[in-house]
Amino acid sequence: MRLNKFISHNSKYSRRDADKLIEAGEVTVNRQKVESFSYDVKEGDHIAIKGMPIKERTELTMIIYNKPKGTLVTKRDDRGRTTIYHKLAGKFRHFIPVGRLDYASEGLLVMTDSPRVADVLMNSELDRTYNIKIDKPLTPEMEEAMREGLVLDDARAGGHEKSKVYSMEFSPFINYEVRGVSESFTKLRVTIAEGKNRELRRFFGHFEANVLDLKRVGFGGMELNNLPTNKTRYFTRREYDDIHKYLKAMAQQEKQDKKEEQDRINAERLKEKKANQEQDKINRTKNKKGFNEKKSPKK
Repeated sequence: MRLNKFISHNSKYSRRDADKLIEAGEVTVNRQKVESFSYDVKEGDHIAIKGMPIKERTELTMIIYNKPKGTLVTKRDDRGRTTIYHKLAGKFRHFIPVGRLDYASEGLLVMTDSPRVADVLMNSELDRTYNIKIDKPLTPEMEEAMREGLVLDDARAGGHEKSKVYSMEFSPFINYEVRGVSESFTKLRVTIAEGKNRELRRFFGHFEANVLDLKRVGFGGMELNNLPTNKTRYFTRREYDDIHKYLKAMAQQEKQDKKEEQDRINAERLKEKKANQEQDKINRTKNKKGFNEKKSPKK
């Protein structure tokens, strides 16, 4: 994990703050000043800021936050806009959001004090469920794309104007349900297994439909239910049990993947070694034959 990321995950400082502290010589690793922004923190490293040690948090705490519209999922905004950390209680200021909801979106945001868990969940294919409202009736083309998936070379419609993401591949929706229809809008509940950059806004933007409202109500079996806007709650015992089971399964899968990858590498190395040995054998035979031909007297 990069040094600035380690600091932001385990202290009150943001990544930008961490970069400034590193630049100012306020950060030490194993009691030595660090100047490299790309330094990767290793197990056992002693990290300190202004002489105060930064300890990696090991206890797992999970919360669900009902993010309000008009807030950014970031620690600081260079334009001075409101972030979720302006809204959250002080005891949650160091918690890490699992993925993001954009400025105009609201709803369920899973947060944790464990960087490792945040990374695992962010890269997972756990179900994400949203209530959305678009400004057009649902078309057969939209429904076909929801069922079959969609690949776009130009997915800028619906994306942020400064986004550098152009193309995007949309997997088939896990489920969708029409919950309200009129001549000017459609209300849907959709479930997807990814959380790409403004994925739903880009999906419907391709069909020239604007997403008027977007609220996440479920994530990996956790539900928003009746949690009021801008309020938090801790995971239930069942949710903790489920997340521990999931993390254990992911760890086992990662271990198996690493073993299979190492087995593949070993097999390729063995194949290459045998091929080299065979080539060496051929070369020795050729050299021996050539040597014998040179030694043979001319008749």
